[in-house]
Amino acid sequence: MAVQIPEKMKALVNHGPHDYRLEMIDTPRPGPNELLIKVSACGVCAGDIKCEAGAAMFWGEDPWVKTPVVPGHEFFGTVVELGEGAEEFFGVKLGERILAEQILPCGKCRFCKSGQYWMCEPHDMYGYQGKIADGGMAEYMLFHKNSVIHKIPENLSLEDAALIEPMACSMHTVQRANIQFEDVVVLAGAGTLGLGIVQAAKLKTPKKLIVLDTIDARLELAKKFGADIVINPAKEDAIKIVKDLTDGYGCDVYIEATGNPRGAVQGLEMIRKLGRFVEMSVFGQETTADWSIIGDRKEIDLLGSHLGPYCYPTVIDLLDRGLMTSKGVVTHSFGLDDWKKAFEIAHSTEAIKVILKP
Repeated sequence: MAVQIPEKMKALVNHGPHDYRLEMIDTPRPGPNELLIKVSACGVCAGDIKCEAGAAMFWGEDPWVKTPVVPGHEFFGTVVELGEGAEEFFGVKLGERILAEQILPCGKCRFCKSGQYWMCEPHDMYGYQGKIADGGMAEYMLFHKNSVIHKIPENLSLEDAALIEPMACSMHTVQRANIQFEDVVVLAGAGTLGLGIVQAAKLKTPKKLIVLDTIDARLELAKKFGADIVINPAKEDAIKIVKDLTDGYGCDVYIEATGNPRGAVQGLEMIRKLGRFVEMSVFGQETTADWSIIGDRKEIDLLGSHLGPYCYPTVIDLLDRGLMTSKGVVTHSFGLDDWKKAFEIAHSTEAIKVILKP
């Protein structure tokens, strides 16, 4: 059944740092090989908070963010309009629940041509690049022809579906860590991404999975998801505890998911020689560390993790099978009218994942 699409829609619009406005804007309409979704939910990411606050990585001398733009890259919704050829092009139908990965690969650069599309050189991303890629904090959202689209089973809850994007990022991080059975793994940070990492890492069955966070409620949830040991570094000497557990050597794998400079420095001290350090968080400020630890002292494998390439189908399957879950992770939900409160709570310690329901 055809859905009546309004001429105007409600949307949050980013006009610059500290300048986000709720507006009525033209509802986009799909062209050839494009489609329109009615947004069901859109998560508020730490990156959204830092972008609104004016973090340098978003707003340098040549700003990566192109305004005005509708923010939001953790979205999903229902197909309500298909442009010419879009049904065949994407293999989707009206009424199906879908999401698109946040990256819009150009298909032409060396990374796209080699299958490494998540590192696309132009790096257009939904929620950051103006009319090229308006995001999901709106009633409707246009998926462009270079979108990477995935279908969502009808039985997945709204909360599970809303977490597919961050869970895919978590899974890619675990893949980068190359966790083995004999590894002692330390994860620093039990926010949304960290709790996804806990669930994915547990499926790799390491020897020990240790989670660090300064919020006890998050540590309890991490334990529920499979952490063997949880440590609050604000109350305990985390480095000493980990070294005592490993005969003084340190952990085999350290995953940094705090976005706090102290998390990175702590990891360099805690990890053993020849260990694997995976950095996946977004920092709001520069981080200073003794880089001689990486090379001359420990010869660490230092790995980055960006987005969730090739992980979406697996995450959707694991959520569908109950092997990953959003329960306890999605703590708050708001309508678009309450976006300011949503951002405020998302920036506080009382929330884990906040979602907007346009």
